[in-house]
Amino acid sequence: MLYVVIIYLWTALLLYLLLGGADFGAGIIELFTSDKNKDKTSNTLYRVIGPVWEANHMWLIIVIVILFTGFPEIYATVSTYLHIPLAIMLLGIIARGTAFAFRHYDAVQDEMQLVYKKIFRYSSFVTPLFLGIIAGSSVAGTIDPDASGFADAFIFSWLNYFPLAVGLFTVTICGYLAAIFIVGDAQTDAGRKRYIIKARSMNIAAACAGALVFFAAALEHIPLGEWLFGNIIGIISILAAVISLFVQWYLISKGKVIIIRALAGFQIAMILLATTFYHYPRIILLKGGKYLSLLGQRSDDKAIQTLGIALLAGSVFILPALVYLIYSFQKKTPSASQ
Repeated sequence: MLYVVIIYLWTALLLYLLLGGADFGAGIIELFTSDKNKDKTSNTLYRVIGPVWEANHMWLIIVIVILFTGFPEIYATVSTYLHIPLAIMLLGIIARGTAFAFRHYDAVQDEMQLVYKKIFRYSSFVTPLFLGIIAGSSVAGTIDPDASGFADAFIFSWLNYFPLAVGLFTVTICGYLAAIFIVGDAQTDAGRKRYIIKARSMNIAAACAGALVFFAAALEHIPLGEWLFGNIIGIISILAAVISLFVQWYLISKGKVIIIRALAGFQIAMILLATTFYHYPRIILLKGGKYLSLLGQRSDDKAIQTLGIALLAGSVFILPALVYLIYSFQKKTPSASQ
């Protein structure tokens, strides 16, 4: 049952990166859209993500519950030494959700709509930035349980080049996912071409941010190349992601909506597999070569068994409902504004 729980943890993290990432990416795209197209982009994004945006955070909740219940020492370490970026990320989620709701459902349309829009756009950038910072800090070896000062324990555990670079990479990935997803919902040729250009721009930005991650890793003596290319699974995963990217760009102009979305999801899955396989079962790399493991820092067998059964049972109800929710809103008549 332990491996069932670990698979659910990895899958929930992947789905949050995909669905929540595309959700955050909608605001990122809006942030980097020209003023003359901002309203069109906003209307399209609302139509696409409006019905299901709240459901995306379900996967983050599942990740937290799994860590809290099944791996309490890992949960305690992350929530203690990375509490500042965690708090900023959670505040970003709250601010973004509040602004999204008020700017579309507020009974009074006044100048506050401009405030709501700015909060939505900037929190859409800040939230995945700090999500990436948390992920980068977890494997950077900068968390020091033996630190005696506040700064060493709670600031420099995450405020370093590598976590910041991973944060920027996460932001660009989110923007890329959102653009790819929205391409299929554009109902005019002009709208489709505009979002294809945005997808390509985000793709280039992601490549540059990825190079920055390698540069930051070299500065901090993190063997990122070995992590990604030091095993056959990592090599195959990266090659598969690169090949699928070329296939995607070949198909994107041919209107193969489902395929290009599936390929974008496949790319993220391969990147996540490549970055996590090398460390497994280690999940948190601490300063001085220490680490926390999914096998070594787990709860007792009874807690793991109960958690696994709950996850399996919950899937029977949650997954079909989520699929139907997405399907039903895809049948809505699209807005003419693109």
